[in-house]
Parts: sequence; C-alpha cells; structure tokens
Amino acid sequence: MIAVLKHELRLYFHSLTAYVFGAFLLAFVGIGAVLYNIQAAVSNFEFVLDFGKLIFVVIVPILTMRVISEERKQKTDQLLYSLPISTTQVIVGKYLSLLIVYMIPLCLISLYPMIFSRFGDVYLLTSYGSILAFFIMGSALIAVGIFISSLTDNQGFAAGIGIAVILLNYYSVSLSEYVSSTAMGSVIAMSVIIILLGLVIRHLTKNTNLAYGISFILILGIMAVYLIDMNKFEGLLPRIMSTLSLFDRFDAFVNGVFDMTAIMYYLTVIAFFLFLSVQSLEKRRYN
Repeated sequence: MIAVLKHELRLYFHSLTAYVFGAFLLAFVGIGAVLYNIQAAVSNFEFVLDFGKLIFVVIVPILTMRVISEERKQKTDQLLYSLPISTTQVIVGKYLSLLIVYMIPLCLISLYPMIFSRFGDVYLLTSYGSILAFFIMGSALIAVGIFISSLTDNQGFAAGIGIAVILLNYYSVSLSEYVSSTAMGSVIAMSVIIILLGLVIRHLTKNTNLAYGISFILILGIMAVYLIDMNKFEGLLPRIMSTLSLFDRFDAFVNGVFDMTAIMYYLTVIAFFLFLSVQSLEKRRYN
C-alpha cells in the first residue's frame, strides 16, 4: 500500500494535476475570503467555506478522473494485480494519495482564521470545526470520484460523469422543491433508481441474473408497500434528495453546530464508495 501511495504522489506532483487542484481551491477560497472577511467585514470564516464548496464540482473530477481509468486505458492495471498486495490496499493507497494532495492547500487555508483573528474577533472554534467538516466532505466526494473513475477507461468520460453527479448532488435540495411529491411519483422515481442500481451491479459483477433478480425483488417490495399504504410514499422523493445531499449537511457547521450525524454520513459515504471501487477492480482482476 505504501508503494502505491508513493507512486501516486510522484505522478501527481510530476504532472500539473496537484498544482491545478491546489491553485483552483486556494483561488476560490481566497475570493470568498476577500468578499466576506475583507470587503463585507464578516468575521465568520465558515461563510467563506460555504462559498468555496461549489469549486468541488470542478476540482474533484479533475483530481480523480485518471486515478483508475488511466490504469485501465494503458493496461498498467495488470501490473497492480501482479503485486503481492490486495485490491483493497491498492484502492486505499490511491485514496490516501489523493487525500494528501487535498490536504496541502487545505493546510494553507487553515491559516486564514489565525491571520484574520489578528485584525478582529474570529470564532476560531467554529472556523476550525468547519474546516474539518470541509475536509471530510471533500474526502467523501473524492471517494465518489474514485468509484466513477473505476467504471471506465476514458478520463474525459469519467470527469464528465463526475461533474454531473457532484453538480446534481449540489443542487439536489433546490431541485427537490420541483420534483413530484406524490406517492406515484416517488414510486416511479425509486423504480428508476433501482433499475440504475441493477445496471451498476451488472457492470460490477457481470452477473445478469443477480442484477435483474435484485432489481425485481426491490421493485416488487416497493409495489407491495405502495399497495398496503401509499401514504408512506407521499413526499418521499424530495426527502430522499435532501437527505442524500453532501453539501446541504455542511450548512449545520456554517451555522455554528458541529453535527456528528453529518460526520458519520460522510464517513459512511467514503466507506461505501471505496468498497464499490474495490469490487470494480476485483471484477476486472478475475475477468
């Protein structure tokens, strides 16, 4: 795992990837600091991070698009499979290298509250709590990006899908106000999600019967619950869209509340998508 970590770090710092990622993140947060902390004379640094979270839509896909897709394209993933380490160690090594690249500009950003505190009253506890949440939220998005990269050997396609997925998650709360809140609308939407889940399972396992079987059982269960009590599906789709939003949960930290539920949610997302990435690599290894 350490060998994979060192190899990935060399690749990132011998190319422009790490520098572009850090430059975009520092520039966007810097713009937010100028707008809020300097021009508007607001002492809350967490407002700057709330402004800066939009940049994840662009920089995370840029950072993660090549992490596995490039290996598949150049067939160098076969070398990884021949190493005396497990697929889990490969994914964890790659993930840790991305976290280090992410942490470097974030360490510079963490100096901002201390600097601003010399010129006014800055709520340091809230500011650093928000920085920690900002780091964990970014870590969750990076895990999502790794999984997307594991599904294709085309970097451009991986970046495009990553931008679309993160952008949809960013606006999911706003979009939830416009989607159908009726029971039938929720059933249809959940059925579509289950079908997409079945396609992902089929891609990961190459087992059509398993994918179709799981999808059929889940859709059958939804229809059974709908026939028994359709009121349970009223407003379900908007609630799901709001609940799954990674960005919306960050608002609690901006409002001065250190939400452990949000932290646990981010950690769960990290573990879930890293697990899916491992399964995606395992499928290719045994094929």
